[in-house]
Amino acid sequence: MPDKQKKHQHRHILGGIYAAFIYSIFYLPVAVMIVFSFNDAQRNYYWKGFTTDWYVRLFSFKNMDLWNALVYSIIIALIVTVISVVIGVLGGIGLYRFNFVAKKFINLMIYVPIIVPEIVLAVAMLIIFITIGLQLGMGTIIIGHCTFCIPYAVVTIKGRISGDNQSLEEASMDLGANRLQTFWRVTVPSIMPGIVSSAFLSFTLSIDDVVMSNMLAGARQSTLPVLILSMNRTGISPDVNALTTVMILFMVLGLLIVNFIQKKKRQKDLLLLEETEKEILAASQKAVAMD
Repeated sequence: MPDKQKKHQHRHILGGIYAAFIYSIFYLPVAVMIVFSFNDAQRNYYWKGFTTDWYVRLFSFKNMDLWNALVYSIIIALIVTVISVVIGVLGGIGLYRFNFVAKKFINLMIYVPIIVPEIVLAVAMLIIFITIGLQLGMGTIIIGHCTFCIPYAVVTIKGRISGDNQSLEEASMDLGANRLQTFWRVTVPSIMPGIVSSAFLSFTLSIDDVVMSNMLAGARQSTLPVLILSMNRTGISPDVNALTTVMILFMVLGLLIVNFIQKKKRQKDLLLLEETEKEILAASQKAVAMD
C-alpha cells in the first residue's frame, strides 16, 4: 500500500475516533437521562433497578402539573414559531433584495439579540413590561421569545435566498403570474429548506428557554423548563426523565420525516428533469429527421 494511501487511511481513522469522542460528549448526558427514566428509584442519584413504572405514571396523567406545563410550553412555542417564520421570510427577502435607508444598520442590529446575553434581554423586557403596566403571562413570554427567535429566522432564511430565485421569479412574471402567485409558487418553494430549518430552530429555542420564561412568566402558569428548574431544588423525579425521553423521540421522528420528504422531493425533481431532457432530445431528433 502506498505511503499516501496509508496516511489518508490513518487520518480517516483518527477523524472517526475524534468525531465519535466529540459526539459522545454531546449525547452522553442525553443517554444517561434516557437510561435513568427506567430507574426504579424516587430520586435519580443512583441506579436501583429497571422499571417502566414511570412511563405508566406519566401516561396515566397522575402528574397533571407536568402535562399542563408541557401543553403551555408547546402552545407558546407554536405561536412563536409561526410569528418568527412569517417575519423571518418577509425580513429575509427584504434585507437581501431591497435597498433602503438604514439597511446596513438593521443588518447589524439583527445580530444583537443573538450575541447579547439572554439575562440582559430578559431583565430589560421585564422592566419595560412593569413600566407600562403589562401583566406578566403568556403574552409577555411570547414577546420575549420572539425577540431572540426572529433574528435566527431572518438570518437562516436570508442565507437560503440566492440569485437563482430572483431569476425564476422574473421568468414566472414573464409567463403571466402576478407577484402574489410568484411569491407562493416560486419564492416560497425555493426557500422552503430555510423555512423548515428556521421553524425547527425557533420551536426548539422557545420550548427550551428557561431564563426569559422564568423572568416573564406569571404566577398562575409556568413553562416546562421553569417547572423542572423549580423541581431541581428538591430532586427531579424520573417521570420528568420519561417525559423528556418521549419529547426527544418525537423530535427525532420529526427530523426523520422531514428528511424523508425532502429526499423524495429531490428524487421526484431528478426524475422530472430526466423526463424533460428526454423529451427535448426526442423533439430535437425529430426536428433533425424532418429536415
